Amino acid sequence: MLAMTRLSRRIFVLGGLATVGTTIVPLSGALAALPYPFKLGVASGEPAADSVVLWTRLAPTPLNADGQGGMANADVTVDWQVSTTDTFATLVAQGTVTARYADAHSVHVVAGGLAPDADYYYRFRAQGHLSPVGRTRTAPATSTFGRDFTMAFASCAHYESGYYTAYRRMAEDRPDLVLHLGDYIYEGGAGSGVRQHVGAEIVSLADYRRRYALYKSDPDLQAAHQAAPWLVVPDDHEVENNYAGTVRENNTPALTAAQWTARRSAAYKAYYENMPLRPSSANNGNSIQLYRRVRWGQLATFHMLDTRQFRDDQACGDGSKVCADADLASRSITGAAQEAWLLDGLGQKLGTWDVIGQQVFFARQFTSTGAASMDAWDGYRASRSRIQAGWQQRGVRNPVVLTGDVHRAWANDLKADYANPNSATIGTELVCTSITSGGNGSGTTTVPNVGTNPHLRFHQDRRGYTRTTISRTQIRADFRAVATVTEHGAPVTTTRSFAILDGRPGLQAL
Repeated sequence: MLAMTRLSRRIFVLGGLATVGTTIVPLSGALAALPYPFKLGVASGEPAADSVVLWTRLAPTPLNADGQGGMANADVTVDWQVSTTDTFATLVAQGTVTARYADAHSVHVVAGGLAPDADYYYRFRAQGHLSPVGRTRTAPATSTFGRDFTMAFASCAHYESGYYTAYRRMAEDRPDLVLHLGDYIYEGGAGSGVRQHVGAEIVSLADYRRRYALYKSDPDLQAAHQAAPWLVVPDDHEVENNYAGTVRENNTPALTAAQWTARRSAAYKAYYENMPLRPSSANNGNSIQLYRRVRWGQLATFHMLDTRQFRDDQACGDGSKVCADADLASRSITGAAQEAWLLDGLGQKLGTWDVIGQQVFFARQFTSTGAASMDAWDGYRASRSRIQAGWQQRGVRNPVVLTGDVHRAWANDLKADYANPNSATIGTELVCTSITSGGNGSGTTTVPNVGTNPHLRFHQDRRGYTRTTISRTQIRADFRAVATVTEHGAPVTTTRSFAILDGRPGLQAL
């Protein structure tokens, strides 16, 4: 439900009272007796110069099998506030929104009328209870560069593989913005990891809602959401492993065509319900609008891609293959409309840095035999070539591709011709490792297949995230890693740092 409201005199007061003007109104005993509904925390996202999305979902018993989190079949009124301080002594925006049973009692508030390039705090109240307090911020005005800022990005948080220590450490870094590049949840049934999924592989809307509730119940993930606004895009596991457009990886679990369509629709609805997205990204049945552009003043433009919903099926049966069909000009990982949208946006040169947030490995990564992943951009080589040639033709000064998916940290130079190591470096790719997926990792820093791919500059098999500091002259990238995720609370270290300099594509070692 959308809500946008300017300041009024009404404020919340801790201790079970609401103040309306000068009248003290106690909360009713019936409301105060209801169980605490904010067990999935709060979040914000999609920052603009004058607004930000605020999110919560009411769920006093999050893991109920019906996916409704223990809420009755009734809509609920939720109050929200935005302040410049975490004491909420002075409000800058507030309002009331309806959390609807049909939407699993999730709310998406577009809090407007905010100042650009400013820090804020927000909270909700429902059924006699106050939510945790979240920190958020707005983007700079489009006519200004604003302050240097810290952006962290992450992906792949398989619940069973380990604890979300990396999310906690990310929150402690106090980023200004977080990008999540996919695999926020995993769809599989209960396994034998450090901790277990609830139930079998998820298929229905109730299943997806309950799986998000399981993940969002984690306090470390909640802390990361409370620390900063997020920009999110899904990969495959938010629906089903390695799906491509309307094509499944296999027929496990067995579904009819109609059941598969229903599963996708349920997955997209649950994704929107559980993410701090603008109402323009709400699902429309079996589709969802997720590729979008977010401006950070004149400093950076984030082009957020969807490389699952519109892609052609993986070539040669998927997997790692030597595959001539991967070169076919007709093949696309984005679909024609999204590709044109991306190139048009890059050509506008709206910021110093054009940052492409997307899901799967972008640079060429061939083995010595010429095999490559058909699920990555190597399976859609003409698509990659068109985009790289497009940004060259448009004179894009600083293209930077951000990637998740592969459960390893990588840093790559992007080449005009990957078959010629001496060809021009025309861009940079930073690949975050996973939050937990893959377990603790070996810690190796040997770059695989570097002889075949000398443009691959860094690799590490540990869990964590990537922290960037973005200024007018450079992007500094710090690869952050935790030694273990099978035990909770490991410290984080910076294992390698690089700089990308304005006007000089490629990586500079620090």
